[in-house]
Amino acid sequence: MLEDFINFYHKDLENLIDTYIDEDIGPGDLTSVFSLYPTSEGTAQLLVRQECTVAGIEMTKLLLSRYDSKLELQTYYKDGDYIEQNKILLEIKGSAQSILSIERLLLNCIGRMTGIATATNDLVNKISATDCKILDTRKTTPGFRLFEKWAVLIGGGENHRMGLYDVILLKDNHIDFAGGISKALKKLSASLESFPSKKVVIIEARDLAEVREILKFNIADRILLDNFPINLIPKAIDLINGRVQVEVSGNINKDNILEYAIPGVKYISVGAITHSVSVIDLSLLKTPLES
Repeated sequence: MLEDFINFYHKDLENLIDTYIDEDIGPGDLTSVFSLYPTSEGTAQLLVRQECTVAGIEMTKLLLSRYDSKLELQTYYKDGDYIEQNKILLEIKGSAQSILSIERLLLNCIGRMTGIATATNDLVNKISATDCKILDTRKTTPGFRLFEKWAVLIGGGENHRMGLYDVILLKDNHIDFAGGISKALKKLSASLESFPSKKVVIIEARDLAEVREILKFNIADRILLDNFPINLIPKAIDLINGRVQVEVSGNINKDNILEYAIPGVKYISVGAITHSVSVIDLSLLKTPLES
């Protein structure tokens, strides 16, 4: 799954990295250029100051290839590995100007990706004895979504839709704007009949009555029980009776996730693994060499 993600989005990831380089470095890093000779070289080690699940090794390779392919990278862990506090994750050797220019961008990307992978992996481990899978959401950082969803995969989770264009997800606001669940489902059903290709259809239900109505139309691949009263989830599962997949979401965290990871629930989507994650504390320790 990880390899498929990287291969499919490789060009997009490269283009995004180019954008990040342009945003932070632009036409050049004035401080490094003005204070260091072009021939100055050095070695920098990336220190991880807290235990975590590593994410960003393959991203680092992309970053170096886009900015300065002459920089040498030595890695001591791979994406998805557990790393203890105060361990060296990787080492970069080469142009001191280049190392200092990419320092902050590198730390920002690895810190956030590793934070997401760690939070995801914590939840994955919590429900490892069940058949449920952890999904991300669209609650991501604008411009950094691909890397955040990449980190979710590294942490052992799975990706929900990438955007509004690849999956049909009929939510409560669509239903309310349409004038109710029946009207929304009728319009959606008619639209699907005339659409040339098959799309995954996920429909949100707020109560058991909406679950019943969704099942009447036989167009859903999955029913999303979002902010559904937890005591009613088993009843909804009984109604669905395996006809479609079941996803649950809404205020789910590591303290209560096992209450939702019950038989019949296939997916648990958690927005917090991307929108509320803590960035991992990292430092780039520099060892200058002779010019």
